Amino acid sequence: MLIINLMGLGLIILIIWWFWLYKPKSTEVSVENDNSEITVVVDAGVYQPAYISSPENKALSINFIRKDASPCAATVIFPDFDISADLPLNKSLVVELPAMDKGEYAFHCQMKMYSGTVVVK
Repeated sequence: MLIINLMGLGLIILIIWWFWLYKPKSTEVSVENDNSEITVVVDAGVYQPAYISSPENKALSINFIRKDASPCAATVIFPDFDISADLPLNKSLVVELPAMDKGEYAFHCQMKMYSGTVVVK
């Protein structure tokens, strides 16, 4: 009985770590002044790149390519702009963001398992 309880507790800890505490390694990409488009691949539980740096007061086009068949990967949400887009599997979809002030703007799936940030400098 004690072994089963310990295994259950271990499984609970693993679930909490995986869904809320684990932060996968990701790269940061800067969008240069004359280039306002970037490609983000949705695969293996992450957005790649997950951190996008962009200049202030510049619109940004993010081309999402979804390679992950998970239902959670099917939607990307930009809550600060009230933008939500359904991502087709193995096809690209462009999400247009308006010119932004300095700050950080999060994007994620509907359950926040996939997450990323647009940092405007």
